[in-house]
Amino acid sequence: MEHAHHAHDRHDDRHLHDGHEHHGHGRQGRAGWGMAARATLHCLTGCAIGEVLGMVIGTALGWGNVPTMALAIALAFLFGYAFTLRGVLAAGVDFRTAVRVALAADTLSITVMELIDNGVIALWPGAMDAHLSDPMFWTVLAIALAAAFVITVPVNKWLIGRGKGHAVVHRYH
Repeated sequence: MEHAHHAHDRHDDRHLHDGHEHHGHGRQGRAGWGMAARATLHCLTGCAIGEVLGMVIGTALGWGNVPTMALAIALAFLFGYAFTLRGVLAAGVDFRTAVRVALAADTLSITVMELIDNGVIALWPGAMDAHLSDPMFWTVLAIALAAAFVITVPVNKWLIGRGKGHAVVHRYH
């Protein structure tokens, strides 16, 4: 019977029973680049919306670079988690479990993305002082987000291959 259980769950590498995660013997180590890219793009979309909104709000309120960047990062995490939360809740999962799934799925991915994205912006000469109406702002932001995507895809591939990250979310889709 144990063998039949594993064969039934071959498509899934983690199981959730009463809120506790259990490792299976499914696809670990076989995560595809396409799946990792889709997971990263999903996170990147939420992060980009949060970052741009934070920069717009900080600029509109006349805040300096540090508080504006802090707001942008906080909103990037909020929107990044919200995108995943929405999908998991739509699958009929209770709110508390959905929050745990979103945190488990996205925390490392969003953290890496934010470090790369904000690092590019902080280190690019003149980018921190560029205004929203300045083409340099949008050009550097696009380059920073592209760099964050390229660097985060392998992180997500590694996580998914170990049954973590967006592998946790995939059972709900």
